[in-house]
Amino acid sequence: MARLSGLQRDVLSLYRQCLRAVKEKPASTRENFRDFARSEFRQHMELNKKDFGTIEYLLRRGRKQLDTYRDEGIQNVSR
Repeated sequence: MARLSGLQRDVLSLYRQCLRAVKEKPASTRENFRDFARSEFRQHMELNKKDFGTIEYLLRRGRKQLDTYRDEGIQNVSR
C-alpha cells in the first residue's frame, strides 16, 4: 500500500471520527448519521489530490460539522 500524505491521513482521521461519533447517537438514528457522513465524503471523492486549498477548507468544514453533530441535543440528521 502506498504511503499516505499528511492531508490524506487527516481526511481518513476525520472520517473515522465521524463514524465513531455515530455510536454516540440513539440506535434508531445511527443509520441516518452514518449515511450522512458517507455521502459527505463520497461527494468529494473525485476531488484532485493536489487541490490543497479546497481539501483544507473541506477538512475545516467537516470538523465544524462533526462538532455540531456531536452535540447531545442533535438526535437526528436528514438530507
